[in-house]
Amino acid sequence: MTVLIDPPLWPRHGLLWSHLVSDESLAELHALAARASLPRRAFDHDHYDVPHTRHAELVALGAVPVDSRELVRRLRASGLRVRPADRRTAV
Repeated sequence: MTVLIDPPLWPRHGLLWSHLVSDESLAELHALAARASLPRRAFDHDHYDVPHTRHAELVALGAVPVDSRELVRRLRASGLRVRPADRRTAV
């Protein structure tokens, strides 16, 4: 079981953001997020959006840095990926 984090490459709100995902379970993902005191509002269906200012801290807590392609590949392989089309219909 691994929690993965990609590089902070995604601009939003004047910051660069990373994605935090699990390749095994949402429980594992939420557990690491809780240890890091990430707000639940940062969770977006299958990942947490994390500002660049928290990247090193999450790696120190055990998140494994990978490139964005590897992160998406492993998220899809886990079966946890929520497609963008499905996000629009989810409540």
